[in-house]
Amino acid sequence: MGNSLMNYLNSRMKEENPLQSSRMGQAGPVITISREVGCNGLVLARMIAERLNKKLTRGSWNVLSKEIFYESAKELDLDPEKVRRTFKKTDRYIFEEILNAFKDKRHKSEDRIIKSVKEVVRTLAIDGYCIIVGRASHIIASDIKNALHLRLTAPLGYRINTIMTNNKLNRNEAIAFIEKVEKERAAFRKALKESSLREEFFDLTINRGSFSNEQAVELVEFAVEQKGILLDYKPKIEFY
Repeated sequence: MGNSLMNYLNSRMKEENPLQSSRMGQAGPVITISREVGCNGLVLARMIAERLNKKLTRGSWNVLSKEIFYESAKELDLDPEKVRRTFKKTDRYIFEEILNAFKDKRHKSEDRIIKSVKEVVRTLAIDGYCIIVGRASHIIASDIKNALHLRLTAPLGYRINTIMTNNKLNRNEAIAFIEKVEKERAAFRKALKESSLREEFFDLTINRGSFSNEQAVELVEFAVEQKGILLDYKPKIEFY
């Protein structure tokens, strides 16, 4: 999906300012997922996309997360390799580390980086048929009517076991990992001028410790139908 997504975003962002889009009445549908560390948000997002895609005759729902930052770096004419190394360093996106990676002759201001990230998220949300995992997308896309904003939580024990399994860590290492990544996500929200998760924006909160993957997907599918975010829509773009 990489090149086609980037080409599409480039053309869309040149057409109009996504923060002041005239297409807001047709924005979406989009699903955003905010999650505690250790809730397997990306795994669930891919399962949701697969389930929703069975209802489509063409096009597809796409799961997006790290692509948002790569596209932002491209829009700012920054070295993608430096960005990739920064991401790989912690496997997450602490904003201060991103800024440090950009401190060269092409250094861009914090405000410009924030603006670029917001515009990429906004563009994707407006054009719809995507599931955006993290990136404060539930806040950036909070005014889009045809959107479903999800929050994934789980007991600490569940999340520790998930991190131990996924990352092959012992218990103490998993606990340290969870604390580290949660701090990084808080730093990113702060960089976006948001000090909290804005819990009031979530339509549905799912306890991952109470429901299997399949049950969670069914809950989301039910919420999509009940909120009616797919009514009168046809897929708008294809990345493949």
